[in-house]
Amino acid sequence: MVDSYTRECLALEVDTSLPSRRVTRALAEIMDRRGAPVAIRSDNGPEVSSRHFLAWCIEKRIDAVHIQPGKPTQNAHIESFNGRLRDECLNVSWFWNLFDARAQIAAWREDYNSRRPHSALRYLTPEEFARRAASPSLTSNLTRPAPPQGFPDGSAVAVAPAPALTQTRPREEGLI
Repeated sequence: MVDSYTRECLALEVDTSLPSRRVTRALAEIMDRRGAPVAIRSDNGPEVSSRHFLAWCIEKRIDAVHIQPGKPTQNAHIESFNGRLRDECLNVSWFWNLFDARAQIAAWREDYNSRRPHSALRYLTPEEFARRAASPSLTSNLTRPAPPQGFPDGSAVAVAPAPALTQTRPREEGLI
């Protein structure tokens, strides 16, 4: 899950499947830390188009905005993020098991949020940009990135399934 304003990766859930209840639980944890978004923009996957997810959005008063099928450019931030995740983490890593995958992907997320400047954020890291955006005294230095299409105030969270884990280490004798 990526904040389309700060470009922060708010969560990277790693598991064998991500049903809608797991997605809403992850979103609820983010909302406890940061507050509720105005809208959640996503593709049309079953985890974000289920009755449970849509009812949860209504209950929380969050607009659920689905992009048009076959139009990934309508969610370009998450597509770009998924490409980086695949190129820089998934394609170059071997995972022993799910726990190893979670640890390596969490380390990549930490690097992405705290050590990597983004040109769209005036070469600040997403964490630094978010910190400055939250502080009224520091916001005068920031140029707000263009808001995502359909959200004039820029308040949106993009949600899409991450690229599937396709590589595993070869099984070795004696390892379970």
